[in-house]
Amino acid sequence: MPVDPSKIATWANLVTVGRVLIAPLMFLLIPEEPGGAWVAFVLWFFLCSSDGIDGYLARRHGVTNFGTFLDPLADKVLVLGAMFTLVSRDVFWVVPVVIIAAREIAISLYRTFVGAKGVSVPASKIAKWKTVTQQLAVGFAILPITALDATWLWKGLLWISVALALISGGQYLWRAQAGKRAVATPNVTQVG
Repeated sequence: MPVDPSKIATWANLVTVGRVLIAPLMFLLIPEEPGGAWVAFVLWFFLCSSDGIDGYLARRHGVTNFGTFLDPLADKVLVLGAMFTLVSRDVFWVVPVVIIAAREIAISLYRTFVGAKGVSVPASKIAKWKTVTQQLAVGFAILPITALDATWLWKGLLWISVALALISGGQYLWRAQAGKRAVATPNVTQVG
């Protein structure tokens, strides 16, 4: 039985809210000294995996307006919170994290603005890959076996996620401009 789109209390939304509420604990578990921690990595893996669980539940039972808003917000809280925590621990360099954060804020504002006009802006495939590379960059930076011995891996993933963030952000802007041009240019049909 499909769920009412205006409903707030759903299993998918409960999982998403849980991710947001548990995220600060995960940030606290990231060690002060570089080198990673198993407990932080396991919780990170659980929180990232739960994104798939809430998506599955939403597809199975029905997407809600609240879930459509909250799920991307939960992803941003989780990823950016972990990244800025790693910046504060001198693990991540601040520049790529600020670039990613600026893109996330800009696209979130854009989605909110056009969403108020009834326009839906679903995540592109590149944006989904961006999220995965961000999650992997954080994961490998806090995984004890790669935190110090494979810095090239998580640093590379971090810069790949920057590139994907800029490309997907550009896609959204391109589509927005193409949409404006399509609205501004009336469709003229010739009768002949």
